[in-house]
Amino acid sequence: MESFQQLKVWQNAHTLTLKVYEITNVFPKSELFGLTSQLRQASASIGANIAEGWARNSDADFARFCKIALGSTSELENHLLLARDLKFIETEQQMELSGKALEIRRMLIKLIVKLKA
Repeated sequence: MESFQQLKVWQNAHTLTLKVYEITNVFPKSELFGLTSQLRQASASIGANIAEGWARNSDADFARFCKIALGSTSELENHLLLARDLKFIETEQQMELSGKALEIRRMLIKLIVKLKA
């Protein structure tokens, strides 16, 4: 594989990040350095860690970075729940984005298992 961009899990993470940026554009300006920033950082961290791990040229390092990305999916889900409870996003938006994060989590777990085999 020539690039991390060819990984389906990275592609899904990138798409999710774009959606997070889109929904946070309408958050209150008072949240720019709060929840908006945290949501964006957590979502961007997923793809960034996949990319960095891929570049390490070591299955063990790649698996370690995938575990970090896995943690970022949970962080993102937490922040999405908070955004919903604060009425910054609708329940449907939270469920859609959380569902995408769950799909990425499953893909990461499978990749980690494969890398450790």
